[in-house]
Amino acid sequence: MDTKNNIMDIKVHAVHFKADQKLIDFVEDKVGKLQVFFDHIVSGEVFLRLEQSTDKDNKVAEVKLLMPGREVFAKKQCKSFEEAADLAVEAIRKQVDKHKAKTVN
Repeated sequence: MDTKNNIMDIKVHAVHFKADQKLIDFVEDKVGKLQVFFDHIVSGEVFLRLEQSTDKDNKVAEVKLLMPGREVFAKKQCKSFEEAADLAVEAIRKQVDKHKAKTVN
């Protein structure tokens, strides 16, 4: 049974590079787990890009989630796409928690 995309539609875009399937699966899995916290998420979109920089922290992950009446966004830049995606998803989770608390009250 495929549980990671049963409700939420997740799109992963690699900007100006070809992402391998392992990275795409990692990102989809991370974003998909957000449904555990709030099951009203409609869709998710992730942009992975390399910043034109001499700095080693040049991998950027931008995560956008669409929920009824709300859109949340986080952008993180790190040494790896996995780390950037992990931090961006954590920032989104906090925003989702705040949104959930407001909708319950």
